[in-house]
Amino acid sequence: MAGRAWVAGIALAFMSSAATAQVGKTNLGRGVTIDADCQVSSDYSFHLTERSVVFTRKDGTPARVLMRDGGLFIDDAWVQVSADDRRRIREYERGARAVMPLAQRIGREAAQIALAAIGEVAAAFSNDPAATRRKLDEARTTIDDRLQQAITPERFHGDALGAAIGNAIGDVVPTLVGDVVSGALRAAFSGDASRFQRIEQDLDGRIEAIVEPRAKALERDAEALCQRMEALDALDDALEYRLPDGRALSLLTVERKPRRTRD
Repeated sequence: MAGRAWVAGIALAFMSSAATAQVGKTNLGRGVTIDADCQVSSDYSFHLTERSVVFTRKDGTPARVLMRDGGLFIDDAWVQVSADDRRRIREYERGARAVMPLAQRIGREAAQIALAAIGEVAAAFSNDPAATRRKLDEARTTIDDRLQQAITPERFHGDALGAAIGNAIGDVVPTLVGDVVSGALRAAFSGDASRFQRIEQDLDGRIEAIVEPRAKALERDAEALCQRMEALDALDDALEYRLPDGRALSLLTVERKPRRTRD
């Protein structure tokens, strides 16, 4: 089973195909690690539409599970469920939609923290720090726009979300690296290597001061998200419905891990 980190890993692990993820376990470098000690795994990709909560996968059966207003659709037909299961399914639908604002906030903040750390390095070494920061501002705006489009209580697609954030960051990182390389070459040819040494000595502290408070706040959000995922897992486990071969309908699994210490 392929593993995919979601924010806060992007902390929507049950919403990623064949996902094994650490909710909140995001290494930001420079000794700053967010870890909510919560592992979420699922064999399914997760999608939201205005009417339905949908789970799909390419391998295994069932290949498609759909929840709608307490009803359960498996592969190509609606199946009969008990009154208790209908209540659980409705609660699952509400819970899956309710988690979206928190997931959006975590996705946004994790991306912003990464950009802040990258940007601090790039601006420090750049020949034109103001221009570098403008590029970062543009990237932040792009990520915000794409997150708002990708995650709502009525709409979510995990694969599309990951691609959107990856593309937004991928668009700006090569430019920032170019700024750093350009500054390094200029310093090398001008004999100003001592400037780079001074910047490097000061950089760790500057990055930690920027990232650490936001990382702690993100860790709290990741823990809150983990608790909501545990509630969904409990509803999943409580379903009385069984597949034709007698198996339970296992959509996701949440497991707590021993807390890790910071670097």
